[in-house]
Amino acid sequence: MEHVGIGHFDEYFGKVRDLLAPGGSALVHSIGRMTPPGTTGPFIRKYIFPGGYVPALSEVFEVTERLGLWVADMEVLRLHYYHTIRHWRLRFAANRDAARALYDERFCRMWEFYLSAVELGFLHGSNMVFQLMISRERDDVPVVRDYMLEQSESTD
Repeated sequence: MEHVGIGHFDEYFGKVRDLLAPGGSALVHSIGRMTPPGTTGPFIRKYIFPGGYVPALSEVFEVTERLGLWVADMEVLRLHYYHTIRHWRLRFAANRDAARALYDERFCRMWEFYLSAVELGFLHGSNMVFQLMISRERDDVPVVRDYMLEQSESTD
């Protein structure tokens, strides 16, 4: 969802609502911030994700409320993405020469800076990942998460 852009949340969640089958639900997964709405840093905006924006939960809930959608379940993954980004950075470092051969030194330095900055943002800053279970009706999603275990066990 961070790639949707700040001016398109209504359009995005409106499309989610329109695509929901009766009784259906949608899982929305996004990088988010635990601080009030802000801006995208100039480096990331210019070189990494032009048009991207990391939303605050308050911005997301404002839109879902306005569009009449239920946030039937929500989970904040606090440090999970820190570990993901750390692994990406380490793997990139291990394959830096190959990346430089494909691109150039400038690309490698920008990517190292980006991965390092984001890793620290998830470890010490306000970044997180959130997942929202969106539905049209309150009872379209079970009250407890047991249904996830039942589905997982049936696929083993």
